[in-house]
Amino acid sequence: MTVTQGEQPASDPAAGPVRGRRARLAGIRAPRKRNNRSSAMLVSGLLAVALGITAVSLPVPYVVESPGPTFNTIGQDNGKPVISVTGHETFPAKGSLDLTTVYVDGGPSGPVTVFEAFSAWLNGTKAVYPQELLFPTGVTKEQSQQESATAMTTSQENAIASAMKELNIPFGQKLQVAGLPDDSASKGLLQDGDVLVSINGKPITALAVVQAELAAGNGKPVKVVAERAGAQVPVTITPAKNSAGRYILGVLLQYKFTFPFDVTISLDKVGGPSAGMMFALGIIDTVTPGDLTGGKHIAGTGTITPDGAVGPIGGIAQKMHGARSGGATLFLAPAANCDDVVGHIPDGLQVVRVENLTEARKAVELAASGGDTSGLPVCTSN
Repeated sequence: MTVTQGEQPASDPAAGPVRGRRARLAGIRAPRKRNNRSSAMLVSGLLAVALGITAVSLPVPYVVESPGPTFNTIGQDNGKPVISVTGHETFPAKGSLDLTTVYVDGGPSGPVTVFEAFSAWLNGTKAVYPQELLFPTGVTKEQSQQESATAMTTSQENAIASAMKELNIPFGQKLQVAGLPDDSASKGLLQDGDVLVSINGKPITALAVVQAELAAGNGKPVKVVAERAGAQVPVTITPAKNSAGRYILGVLLQYKFTFPFDVTISLDKVGGPSAGMMFALGIIDTVTPGDLTGGKHIAGTGTITPDGAVGPIGGIAQKMHGARSGGATLFLAPAANCDDVVGHIPDGLQVVRVENLTEARKAVELAASGGDTSGLPVCTSN
């Protein structure tokens, strides 16, 4: 049935003679006068809608961080223990020592849209950053993933070393040359794979030994002995000053460890260095009698060095929200992240500021014993 506003259809039996005549003259029905203004408004409206949809779908050079899942380092992931130890007695652990993660959208993994970025900006649990703040220009998805995987491997090795040091378990530790930039002060003197043995006659047991000797020399040449292909090679290097005003050898270094027993950390699809402290606490709980947590639900984040220093990480506001959503009531945060902690702590979560593994361990032990944790260090705004 065809309906025309203001008149009945020509086929309607109730139509009068005039209406029937008009229909016959038109062949079917009389044409209506076109409203050009209405048509223009309709076209403009449709065009505006189309442009709006296109605009919000356009990619923008921003990165969105949102709370990710948590993983219990003394629990299991995909049916396997996150931390497995062979060659040393282990003890079952209760409670949770959660490492926290962040979902990252944008950057090398694929762009976000205007709508996604704006929606995240309105969401109090998410953060939006210019892409160049988090990723170097031109880095590919594959390069980013490889860097993240390497950082995770390094953090695991550092976690094992720091846990053993905390427990006074002896292990071997050497510094190895992992690369030399083109402008390196050691170019042509040291090579990839060289193991640093001594500097000015002092045994190199840690990076701090090298840094202290270079600072004391104030730019003077230093005598370095490196082990290469089984032989000791002495070289004299004049250090260069970096942008921070510190004297450096200009080499990329990595630790090579020899541990008295094997520790395996299994965690799928998680990368980066920020789980180091929580891995170290999980290892300590695994190889020592009793429960480090006392059955409590504790989470945290922070990089770790072989000496046990806890370093800053990214996305801590999102990690605190993820920890609280996962059930944690106590959160261990690196002291260097305090500016990002203040004002972003979710309800029901106590955040403790830590600078090293010893402080983190003591905080967990106090909470486990049921002691008063209100006196533990907290983050304050500067």
